[in-house]
Amino acid sequence: MQTFDLAAQPLRALNRALHEPSSAGAWRVLNPGGQHAIAVGINAPLEVSIEGPAGYYCAGMNAEATVRVAGNAGPGVAENMMSGAVIVEGDASQYAGATGRGGLLVIKGNASSRCGISMKGIDIVVGGSIGHMGAFMGQAGTLVVCGDAGDGLGDSLFEAEIFVGGETRGLGADCEEKPMDEAARGRLAVLLERAGVEADPASFRRFGSARKLYNFHPDDAY
Repeated sequence: MQTFDLAAQPLRALNRALHEPSSAGAWRVLNPGGQHAIAVGINAPLEVSIEGPAGYYCAGMNAEATVRVAGNAGPGVAENMMSGAVIVEGDASQYAGATGRGGLLVIKGNASSRCGISMKGIDIVVGGSIGHMGAFMGQAGTLVVCGDAGDGLGDSLFEAEIFVGGETRGLGADCEEKPMDEAARGRLAVLLERAGVEADPASFRRFGSARKLYNFHPDDAY
């Protein structure tokens, strides 16, 4: 394991090192101190452990790597993630997983507003609750909230799927509750297991798009 101390070395040097072809293996990042854009743009199957809080856009554009944050994360954690996994041990600020196209984001605490905004294939599992406008304009992927969800959940949703274990303060435009059938429970169980979260799939409610805001309705395809 390689150790990088951000109290002694600049952040730019860390990100440059993580992008090198010789960067394979595990990395330990000390004293992150809430700096922004830690471990962004990784495109290799690395293991990166950030031992403390991270600022804006931690692990943004991640591909293949597993990035763990032993603390809280600022706005835009795992923004535009392509693949791999990002695990936040604490809470996450606004628009966690925004525009994510793949991979798995796990937030063991709570997440703020617009969690999963414009998600395009990412899977997000939140152990606690989320703020308003979760999965706003969600196009594909899955948002799982083990706690409560704020107002405007799933507003302008396309084909993303949402599961909520607690209460919902209000659904957004074109979002509606869907049947929680056996197939949906099975998908949720697999995702909870991948995230390492213990919860009963049968206790969740499922939400999706009513498909009334589309300019082109998918049932009209031929």
